[in-house]
Amino acid sequence: MTSVARAGHLAPFFKASCSITNNGLKPVVAIAAPAEKLVVQPLPKTSTVQSLHGALPVQSLKVRHGNFAPTQVRFAHTDIAYPDFSAYRRKESQDPKVKADDSVDRRQAFTYLIAGAGSVASAYAAKSVVTQFVSSMAAAADVLALAKIEIKLGDIPEGKSVTFKWRGKPLFIRHRTANEISTEKAVPVDQLRDPEHDDQRTQDPKWLVVIGVCTHLGCVPVANAGDFGGYYCPCHGSHYDASGRIRKGPAPLNLEVPPHTFVDESLLVVG
Repeated sequence: MTSVARAGHLAPFFKASCSITNNGLKPVVAIAAPAEKLVVQPLPKTSTVQSLHGALPVQSLKVRHGNFAPTQVRFAHTDIAYPDFSAYRRKESQDPKVKADDSVDRRQAFTYLIAGAGSVASAYAAKSVVTQFVSSMAAAADVLALAKIEIKLGDIPEGKSVTFKWRGKPLFIRHRTANEISTEKAVPVDQLRDPEHDDQRTQDPKWLVVIGVCTHLGCVPVANAGDFGGYYCPCHGSHYDASGRIRKGPAPLNLEVPPHTFVDESLLVVG
């Protein structure tokens, strides 16, 4: 009975035992071969990685044995190291014989509770920071006090223009006469540099409310002056009519009309 084991590169590591019986054959006689016919293969110079790779089985494992020649092929895996996570485990769960009081669900619920509480606290802190930041950019109390101005119209005589201070700018309030109203309404809009009808610039025809800043270079015009009887800017010679519209000079636009409201016939609120 014979036993044959073949496993590619692992063949030198396998051991097989067999029992031999006499079968009448003659023993094999070893004959010396000439030295010139011997071919000696040099051992390859391999590194550690290559030698380990060459030791792996690359062919199919075949084992044949007889009834009286048992063969065993075993692979030893006793040198495999595995990590130890004892330092990361809870003390109450390290002993497998002791049942821990808490469970996975309870630990997850506690984790979700802490995460939720932290999220709420973070959102509240972020809201407070944003509120403080936005509040710091708001206008001061003294500035807000000047955001609106109340003007008693009874103190302005007809045909006169009075100057007030509103948001750091001069504010012209003009009490126009009937002649000025009819004259400004009759001006052809297509002849104006900045076309705008008189009705678009006034809420009450008797009262003209404009910001006293020249639209050329920001100078302050003079009231009741100029070629058109409205406003005249002495800096560069811009002439405005009694409706605050540019009629002559380098100014490109009409005088600005601020938002205003007539509370009653004697009170005007600008802003």
